[in-house]
Amino acid sequence: MSEQLVSGYCDPCFQAVGDVFKQSLQSKFEVGASLAIEYRGEMLVNMWGGYQDAARSKVWLEDTIVNVWSVTKGVAAICAARLIEQGKLDLEQKVAHYWPEYGCHGKQNTTVMDVLCHRAGMFGFADTIPTDQWRNWHLFTEMLANQKPFVSPGSLQGYHAITFGWLVGELIRRVDGRSVGTYFKEEFAQPLNLDFSIGLSEEHFSRCADTLLLDSLPSIPQLQLLRYIPGFLLPSLLKDIKSAIVAGHNDVAFDASVFEDTSFVNQSEWRAAEIPAANGHGVAASLAKLYGILSAGGSRDGLSVLKPETIELMRATYSSGPDMVLLGFPYHFGLGQMVNAPMTPITNKRKMFGHTGIGGAVAFADVDKQLGFSFFSNQQHGAQDMYKTANALSKALYQLI
Repeated sequence: MSEQLVSGYCDPCFQAVGDVFKQSLQSKFEVGASLAIEYRGEMLVNMWGGYQDAARSKVWLEDTIVNVWSVTKGVAAICAARLIEQGKLDLEQKVAHYWPEYGCHGKQNTTVMDVLCHRAGMFGFADTIPTDQWRNWHLFTEMLANQKPFVSPGSLQGYHAITFGWLVGELIRRVDGRSVGTYFKEEFAQPLNLDFSIGLSEEHFSRCADTLLLDSLPSIPQLQLLRYIPGFLLPSLLKDIKSAIVAGHNDVAFDASVFEDTSFVNQSEWRAAEIPAANGHGVAASLAKLYGILSAGGSRDGLSVLKPETIELMRATYSSGPDMVLLGFPYHFGLGQMVNAPMTPITNKRKMFGHTGIGGAVAFADVDKQLGFSFFSNQQHGAQDMYKTANALSKALYQLI
């Protein structure tokens, strides 16, 4: 790859980070990507490079946007946190208080906290997902309202891979009246000049990089061998992994039928829909800025994003696994934010909160360092390499600050 295909700015003090980013593209491990780091209120890294397509024919530009999968959950959670701060949404209140149709089939006592912390027991759909109707918001929320939970609400942590977005988004809609995409646009994106959307208008489709999915969902097949090993021979983590594999909740949450046509994520039906768990599109600089503001007290240029006490509330650990969807690993969740995500840069060894995505994207805040970090890419990798680039970037960064 020629040098000019890596563009943007990198502060000389962060050159080692910039070098990792360049290498990830020059080695062709990544096809296209963007990286941004805000540190103590300044955007010290804002780089982009590579290509928007598998053929490597269309150069990644400064305004190229890409689907960031579950990184979107963190953005939706920030919207919910604003409503909590305003007293419009109560963490201890039952979901059915705001959404009466939801209070049936064993879901009557589900709380807002359960939903935000992936403890609602609704980590998948009981019926076939209508993949040709992503824009039909009410279809999905009615499906969730009318089905039984897979496990008793509150009984375990099970990552709501895609249902999280409709559950949280419908709560936002019920208490505010606006869809989550409109709420984020009007309350955050426009005031802060953020190039990030949940639900794209057609005029922005031409800026989208292709998302390059693997032929099948990332997995770690070696873990399946744990099924056959007696539990008393296993340490606690492997016992948790075995229990999760036997339970089979991962297959429910990550419904393989959705991915039978891997081009769905690049089609207008998906891009135009509001799927607050999985289809946010934007540039890395925007979420580095948003998380950078949150890392430094929550205000910028006279605008309050969230109050410091709300940020502390959001990033506290409310559920610490093992996560029975995410293969028993010890994921820790705040209010819709990951505060510990194994095998990624987000760790509870630092005062971090943010979210990762199944395509390799990561965005987080570090409160101690007053840091906002965002890495977006378009090539999905296998499970063990999914966050290889984000981890290398984070390692280089923390060696400097």
